[in-house]
Amino acid sequence: MRAPRNAKAPASVEIDPRAARAILRGHPWVWRDAVRKAPSSLGLGEPVVVRARDIPFVGYALWDPASPIALRIYARTPQEPFGIDTIAHGIERAAALRDELFEDGTTSAYRVCNGEGDRVPGVVIDRYETAAIVRLDGEAIGAWKEPLIEAIWRILRPRGIDGVGLRGTGRTPSVETVAGRPLPPTIEVVEHGMRMRVDLAHGQKTGAFLDQRENRRRVRELSRGRRVLNLFSYAGGFSCAAALGGATHVTSVDLAQGAHAAAQKSFELNGLRAADHAFVTADAFAWLEQAARRGQVFDLVISDPPSFAPNEKSAGRALGAYRKLHQACAAVTAPGGILCAASCSSHVDMESFLETLDDDALGAERFVMCGAWGPPEDHPTPAAWAEGRYLKFVALRDRSR
Repeated sequence: MRAPRNAKAPASVEIDPRAARAILRGHPWVWRDAVRKAPSSLGLGEPVVVRARDIPFVGYALWDPASPIALRIYARTPQEPFGIDTIAHGIERAAALRDELFEDGTTSAYRVCNGEGDRVPGVVIDRYETAAIVRLDGEAIGAWKEPLIEAIWRILRPRGIDGVGLRGTGRTPSVETVAGRPLPPTIEVVEHGMRMRVDLAHGQKTGAFLDQRENRRRVRELSRGRRVLNLFSYAGGFSCAAALGGATHVTSVDLAQGAHAAAQKSFELNGLRAADHAFVTADAFAWLEQAARRGQVFDLVISDPPSFAPNEKSAGRALGAYRKLHQACAAVTAPGGILCAASCSSHVDMESFLETLDDDALGAERFVMCGAWGPPEDHPTPAAWAEGRYLKFVALRDRSR
C-alpha cells in the first residue's frame, strides 16, 4: 500500500483537553476514547491535525480507525506539508545520535530508531553489523511502508548498512529483505568487545535483546571468581558475558533446548570452552526448587524471564509471579552473593517491581539494593511516556556473610 497522499490540507481531529495536555507534555498516543470529533471519511494512516476545544493546534498525527490507539503524534510544531519527509527527518536525527553513541567501534549491534522514544511512533530499526531490521508497530505506519523503506535505505546505506529486512508481526518470526543485499539467516556482531551470534531469521524481537546490552556489561564486571546462575538464559548473552568476565563456572537454564546451541556458539566465538560450563534444559521454577533442595548456591544469580504481564489486567498476577521467582532465586544465592533481577513488563513499573525484592519478599535485612537501571541510551523515551520505560534491571547484594 502506498502512503496516503497529502495534496490537500490534512483533516482535523478534536480530542479531549486532558489528552491534549498529555500530548503537550510529550506523550505520543491518543486513545480512541479521547477522540471527540473525527471525519468519518478518514482512511488508515491518513495524516491529520490534532486539536482540542481550547487548543487550536496540538500536533500532527496518523489516523488508525481500528486500533485502541487512534492517533500517534509525529510532530508538535506547525509545518507544511506534513508527510514522509517529516518522518524521515525523525529517523535521520535518531541515526545521527547513534553515530555519536557508538563511534568507538566496540559495539556493532544497537537500536538505530526507537519508535515513540525517538518521536517516530511505530518505527523500530535495529542494526546488526551491516544488516538492519525494521519493525513497524501499528497499521497506520504500515500504510507508509514503501516510501518509509525507501527513506530508511537512503539514511542507513551511507552508514555501512548493505541490507534491510522487515520483521513480520505474526506469532512466527519472519524477515523479508526489502532493500539491498539479501539478509543472512544469522550474523556475528560485537557488543563491548564480546562477540555474539544473532539469529536474524528466527530470533526474538528483531534478532536479539539489544536493550540488555549494558546490563550484560554489568554482569561481566561482576562475575570474576564467581559461580554464576543464568535463568531464562535464551541465547546465553548473560552467560557468555559472565564467562568472559572470569566466572569460575556458569550454569544456564532455559526451557528451549535450541537456545543453548546458540549460546554455545557465542562461547566459541569468544574463545571460551562451552564444555567447561553447564547448559540445562528445564523449567526455571522447577529447577530452582530442586536446586534449593540440593543445597546448591551461586555467587551471582541472574533472572531475566519473559514478560509476566502482557496487559494491564495481568499486572497483579505478574507481581505475584515475580515475587515467587525472586524468593526462589534468593534461596540459591550464596551468602555475600549478588542477585540480579530483570523485568520487561511495561505494565509493571519500577516501584512495583522493587516491592517483589524488598525485605518482606526476600528476608528481613538480608539484601541491599546496589543498583537499578532502565533502558539504555539507544532506547530513549520522552519523560511523559512511562510505557516506554518497560525494562527494569535491579542488582541486590546479600549482606548475611
